[in-house]
Amino acid sequence: MNHWLLKSEPSAYSWEQLKKDKKTAWTGVRNYAARNNLKAMKKGDLCFFYHSNEGLHIVGIAKVVKEFYQDPTTEETAWVCIDIAPEKQLKKPVTLAELKKDKMLKDMQFVKIGRLSCSVVKPEEFDKVCLLGGL
Repeated sequence: MNHWLLKSEPSAYSWEQLKKDKKTAWTGVRNYAARNNLKAMKKGDLCFFYHSNEGLHIVGIAKVVKEFYQDPTTEETAWVCIDIAPEKQLKKPVTLAELKKDKMLKDMQFVKIGRLSCSVVKPEEFDKVCLLGGL
């Protein structure tokens, strides 16, 4: 199993909305590196759900429930999406400042390349964030 981080502005699509919807298509990714990460995701992989712009913290863990397919929000075949479902809410949100401050987490792909809406998380990073988040 691989681990990932997906980020969304809460005003566009929040963790609370995902919990309410029970499942969503992760559409609208228009960056090639992030798209390649979407293509690498497998059913069952776990993804941190990060609130960007408002909050700046990881709030939960989602699970990939459908592997990549053509993004229905565009006719351009270069772009794909996945489906995710909520898995678990963190007991305590983990802030970007905490990630940057932690020796083990300061080199996360997300911290180094903040513009990516979908980034790789190493297993040891995943475990550490879960610990910081009270899981």
